[in-house]
Amino acid sequence: MSKAIKQMEMNALGQTFKEVRDMVLLTSSKVNAQEDNQTRLALRKKSIRLQIVKNSLIQRVFTDMGIKFANDSVWTGPTVIAWGGTSLAELSRELDTLLKKNNKIQVKTAVADGQEVTFKQALAMPTKAEAIGRVLSLALSPATRLASQILAPAGRIAGQIKTLRERTAPAEGTEPAPAAAQA
Repeated sequence: MSKAIKQMEMNALGQTFKEVRDMVLLTSSKVNAQEDNQTRLALRKKSIRLQIVKNSLIQRVFTDMGIKFANDSVWTGPTVIAWGGTSLAELSRELDTLLKKNNKIQVKTAVADGQEVTFKQALAMPTKAEAIGRVLSLALSPATRLASQILAPAGRIAGQIKTLRERTAPAEGTEPAPAAAQA
């Protein structure tokens, strides 16, 4: 392959992965065309894309992007890059269900915001919606506690007044006691 063609391919890969910061690197050997097509179609419905890449070219592209891998064994064997979905957690969970169905596909590693992480860590990460929910609950927690502290004494007093009223009120079906005559 000539240098010009390699450079064109690297430019195309650079454009494809320019905005991608969360991805999972897979290896898929002995997967026939029909299984591959079915896998791609199922993942595309969930906005997840797969691309088979040449290791030496993508390694250069990732180096230029600042994505480094601790272990060079990532670049052995065929590499398939999966990206998309709303978050790395969603992507990892979808791929995990796929891996349980098809043992011919194996995970090499995952990348979260440009940093290498293990696939187990990627599975444990919260989705975007879960992270927003956690932040909101943490932000609202002090206000909720304050409101309950402010309302608690008033609630106790209201409960005591109700109890006193029930004690002094006549039982149902009986006439109220006549009021004392005023002079």
